[in-house]
Amino acid sequence: MFDFLKIAVEEIVKENFQQNIDANSIQINATPVDYTGDCTIVVFPFTKFSKLNPEATGNFFGEKLKAKNANIESYNVVKGFLNIVFSNNFWLNEFVTAKNNAAFGQSPTTNRKVMVEYSSPNTNKPLHLGHVRNILLGHSISEILKACGNEVIKSTLVNDRGIHICKSMLAWQKFGNGETPASSGLKGDHLVGKYYVEFDKQFKIENLKLKESGWSDEEVAKKNPMMMEAQQMLLDWEAGKPEVIELWKMMNSWVYEGFDTSYKMLGVTFDKTYYESNTYLLGKTAVAEGLQQGVFVQDEDKSVWIDLTLDGLDRKVLQRKDGTSVYITQDIGTAQLKYDDYEMDESIYVVGNEQDYHFKVLQLILKKLGKIYADGVYHLSYGMVELPNGKMKSREGTVVDADELMAEMMASAKSTTEELGKVEGLNDEEKEKLFYTVGMGALKYFLLKVDPKKKMLFNPAESIDFHGHTGPFIQYTHARICSILRKNILVRKPLADCVAAYVMNEAEKKLVQQILQFPTKILEAGKEHNPAHLANYAYALAKEFNSFYAVHSVLKANTEAEIQFRLHLVEMVATVIKKAMHLLGIEVPEKM
Repeated sequence: MFDFLKIAVEEIVKENFQQNIDANSIQINATPVDYTGDCTIVVFPFTKFSKLNPEATGNFFGEKLKAKNANIESYNVVKGFLNIVFSNNFWLNEFVTAKNNAAFGQSPTTNRKVMVEYSSPNTNKPLHLGHVRNILLGHSISEILKACGNEVIKSTLVNDRGIHICKSMLAWQKFGNGETPASSGLKGDHLVGKYYVEFDKQFKIENLKLKESGWSDEEVAKKNPMMMEAQQMLLDWEAGKPEVIELWKMMNSWVYEGFDTSYKMLGVTFDKTYYESNTYLLGKTAVAEGLQQGVFVQDEDKSVWIDLTLDGLDRKVLQRKDGTSVYITQDIGTAQLKYDDYEMDESIYVVGNEQDYHFKVLQLILKKLGKIYADGVYHLSYGMVELPNGKMKSREGTVVDADELMAEMMASAKSTTEELGKVEGLNDEEKEKLFYTVGMGALKYFLLKVDPKKKMLFNPAESIDFHGHTGPFIQYTHARICSILRKNILVRKPLADCVAAYVMNEAEKKLVQQILQFPTKILEAGKEHNPAHLANYAYALAKEFNSFYAVHSVLKANTEAEIQFRLHLVEMVATVIKKAMHLLGIEVPEKM
């Protein structure tokens, strides 16, 4: 919000030292709490122009800025830092402008197009806690990038083929006895996941029998009948064998219905769905292209490679000697397909940090192939969600299931809100809506408040606390403000009339300043692909309001002028909290 100061500093440098500098290179930060000031300009870089020491340079720029801008009330210099204090009227005018702008926080269009690919599940199992972090990150960064002025395409690539899919299919065929979601009462994705676990169970039983009959470990690994049948089923699928294709379509349809239910609960959607069954052969074109350009090389056994050792990586296979593609080759082909479809400026992949190396290789290969979109490839890498008892293992059926987790969060929200008396006066429908809103808000906020790059330990009990750094605390703050506004009996005056000759106290000023940071925080979160910046901002704003309200009444303020101004002030706090939480995919209640 201090861009006007950067422009003024740029002008001072040009007018006094005949030098041109980029206004964007000028550092302006919030003044630390231990010092007097509203913002701080770092003046060390200007000493090379002024030929003065940092303190004298700060005073020089302070005087020049004060002469240029009547809204600068005073300034002080601490070493190489120029602290600026703005007038009461400056903050009031900025506040009026913000509150009268219905699109406050929304940046003008950038004419940039961004694709965010997230979720990307396998169709052999239901979604789990790790997927939930991925999905929430993808959805939130999509909404944040929209608010930054970009056109955003939300996409997912469904891994609907491969040996893991065939394992579920084979196990159902052998042990399912025709079981369906309708006959079992299970969600489709849970039913298919049940048979993925069953395959692993039967596979281990087969291994044990083979070992007991005298087979070596190497023989068992190569000739386990269950695995050989699954591999044959994959070959039959690739050959288009009708009965295998029909089974595949049926079981995948069960999974998609299950996924859709989970996505609806999470409140996420996609604009475009890609399927690996349609894209896994695209890499063959990329291989031919790379060989023609001399970027790839073919060994004597017909396998195709790229040597990235000079780039600090390694030698990477792109096509096996039997002509089949590997994942990196499929991703090269899919990257081209996505660009052909949308011609986006940036392509964001939300994928765990276990794939950091994979995406370094992908981007480097795309650059070597001369793809104009290569620089726009961005891996939004995130840390795994850990549990008290270790990592999740899908094969053994020990995952934290997403559906069960969401149900537990809503049950916890129910017991906590009832215990705290936050459902008084609500009818049954309103209560159920509140339990969903608080439970999902707690889950989403807990997973999004942490920097994506960090691994995290999920703690459901901590996430539902109404007094901690949590979603429910922010939600309750919003509901509390709505309650204040409902109780008001005064005829509201326009904000512009309320600020005439009004002098804010320090607590009011802090709230105004916190509100005005909102657009900057959105841009920061978008630039760094990090929703945690916005999550922590929403918490800081809610905390600032609660500090203000603990000391200053709104409806029982000393004068009508104070009441009128504070009504506008807290209403804007609620508006910004609602907008910030929306960008995180979180709803906020008006009653609690």
